[in-house]
Amino acid sequence: MDDPRRAAEKAARASYGRLLSILAARSRDIASSEDALAEAFLAALRSWPSAGVPRNPEAWLLTAARNSARNTARHRAVVDASVADLLLLHDEAAPEQPDIPDDRLKLLFVCAHPAIEEAARTPLMLQTVLGLDAAQIAAAFLVAPATMGQRLVRAKARIKDTGLRFELPAAEDMSSRLSDVLDAIYAAYGTAWDAVAGADTGQQDLADEALFLGRLLVALLPDEPEVRGLLALLLHCEARRAARRGPDGSFVPLKLQDTRLWSHEMIVEAENELIAASRAAVFGRYQCEAAIQSVHAQRAITGRTRHEALVVLYGLLADRCPSTGVLVARAAALVDAGAHRQALDLLLGLPPASVSRYQPYWVTLAHARAAAGQRSEASESMQTAIGLTEDAAVRRFLADWRMTP
Repeated sequence: MDDPRRAAEKAARASYGRLLSILAARSRDIASSEDALAEAFLAALRSWPSAGVPRNPEAWLLTAARNSARNTARHRAVVDASVADLLLLHDEAAPEQPDIPDDRLKLLFVCAHPAIEEAARTPLMLQTVLGLDAAQIAAAFLVAPATMGQRLVRAKARIKDTGLRFELPAAEDMSSRLSDVLDAIYAAYGTAWDAVAGADTGQQDLADEALFLGRLLVALLPDEPEVRGLLALLLHCEARRAARRGPDGSFVPLKLQDTRLWSHEMIVEAENELIAASRAAVFGRYQCEAAIQSVHAQRAITGRTRHEALVVLYGLLADRCPSTGVLVARAAALVDAGAHRQALDLLLGLPPASVSRYQPYWVTLAHARAAAGQRSEASESMQTAIGLTEDAAVRRFLADWRMTP
């Protein structure tokens, strides 16, 4: 790469979680590992413009981070510094370009330890392993950035103070932590979901990382149906990425997407994972959500969407795993199935505080009201939705609908 800054940005997107996992696995101190990695990136921005981008940026950054950690350790108490130096020397015996995906899995499961505050587990994984910042995580969890920042600081301190072991938990403990790990991988993919094809945002790297970790978990836990369910869900969603935007970057909703642009290979892989998961005959949230996406995928074969099947599946999901997002999605399925009155009752019965800033709620309410002939109310709801929409292409799409509902 000719541009050192762009090379550093790409390395951060592609390798941050892997590098942090390697460093933290040895030091057992996430905060100090983050500091060392930050110093390494600063050093890269100073050095690469004159010295050139190294052939292996990841290995260069790892070495620089280790050096920074060593320098910091030398300022600590003698015993602490000696221990840190031994750990760093052990690291240097590793290959220059380590590819140790298990370290990322170890860190995910460490972040899901029961000693860590439950509300901080998934956010901690998103920051330390997947590289999201506190503001992004706060937005995903609908809390203030300062509040999320405090949770993350407390969680990292808890890991350091309790000396949690950086290793995969025993088989009997893994299941209890698995749900948090799956939630983090899904949340990471969700963050990348709205990336515009071709935009240099790094979000596709995050989507690829989520898929990689999903496949890695299936290899580690092949008999866990929810692991396969999550991977099936991600694959079905990713299969449609090329169809979600027009050539000009315009937004294309699912019902209008050209199914010829969907990835047949990913859909087949997703269906195989879902079939394997179903053999356990155990309900799971991710299996159910994958089944919903499977119904949508069938349009590529049949040319139609079985809305009645979607209503049944969303009803099951709402009964077993109710949330604002699930209930709004159920209402959307009801509208598409022609049950707009039932959808309106469901939407208007949700607590106002939980939906006031939730954009999908207002879009769905607008569609339900339009289907019920309430055009003025529908227009007002859509205007609220537009005001809550950050993506310019989606705003344009919604504005066009508002003009001709």
